[in-house]
Amino acid sequence: MVITVVFYVFVVFTGIQILYYLIFSSFLFKQKKKSNNTEKVPVSVIVFAKNSATNLQKNLPNYLAQDYPEFEIVLINNASVDTTEDVIETFTAKHKNIKVVSVENNEAFWNNKKYALTLGIKAAKYDHLLFTNINSNPVSEHWITEMSKKFTLKRTIVLGYEKYKKENSFNNLFIRFHRLLKAIQCLSFAKQGSPFMAFGNNLAYKKTEFFKVNGFIKHIKIKFAEDDLFIKDAATKENISYAISKNSFIETDAPESFNDWFQEQRILSSIEEHFKFKNQFFLSFFVISKLFFYVLASILFFLYPWQIILAIVLGYFLVQYIIIGLSAKKLKEPQIIFFLPFLEISLLLIQISIFIANLISKPNHWK
Repeated sequence: MVITVVFYVFVVFTGIQILYYLIFSSFLFKQKKKSNNTEKVPVSVIVFAKNSATNLQKNLPNYLAQDYPEFEIVLINNASVDTTEDVIETFTAKHKNIKVVSVENNEAFWNNKKYALTLGIKAAKYDHLLFTNINSNPVSEHWITEMSKKFTLKRTIVLGYEKYKKENSFNNLFIRFHRLLKAIQCLSFAKQGSPFMAFGNNLAYKKTEFFKVNGFIKHIKIKFAEDDLFIKDAATKENISYAISKNSFIETDAPESFNDWFQEQRILSSIEEHFKFKNQFFLSFFVISKLFFYVLASILFFLYPWQIILAIVLGYFLVQYIIIGLSAKKLKEPQIIFFLPFLEISLLLIQISIFIANLISKPNHWK
């Protein structure tokens, strides 16, 4: 009797997981054609830089070379102590569409990115803003076009995808898998009218949206998540849109070590407590239901007819492979699908580790 109940509980959690993946697939379907804007509006590209002299030399030319009729580069130099300022001067001498915002540390906003971004936004000439980081690189000269064409009178916030550069290591593969899963969640929740996050290095919105919610004032003391917490304050199902064409992507170097990534995830996990309750619930329950799925499947393989359990597990993996596979293809990460079960179980164990670590102590940079 008890085993039968456990079996039905297992079936319920399997169904919940499959339902999640079906919801995740929603972003793959085309948005309404009327959401695309054929008019090329003037754009202020806000580029954040801090101690980034090398990346300025490498990446800034790709922003300046964008095939777009009217745009400016608002280059934020956030209290850099390397040769960033010297490199900026060499570019401004040659390019008149660069506007430099030099930010000095002060006691109230010491090393606060949100303060620096606020100064950049105020300095921007145009109402349509496109945010990135000089450590990132547009994959195409049509990046501004692909992001800005999603603006309409009603759609005033545009989510973009920031992918990690591919390297030949398991660490890189795992981090790219996690990034892919976050992108799927980000875009599908936006499609369902419940946006909860953004990739801050590829995000666009109108300046009026920023001032409508008084900028970052509600969470200015939190050093991180200027993107996610702004989305929480400003995004609605009516004003959100997203771009997933290949030319809209931004590419960034993945964290160099697993520990760097792990500490970053601890911080981001702590920030989720500031999300709207429904988004907190759906994100947490996705992980919890997955944990129950694997634990109950492992138990029932020995206590219930294994053929039935195997059939259910294979059915789950089939749905997962289809949804993640199509998503990986769309977001140009096809290699991930070959290692999916191993990557998923590894991520689940690490998420549990992050949860336990944050219960014991808050991340260092969070204090």
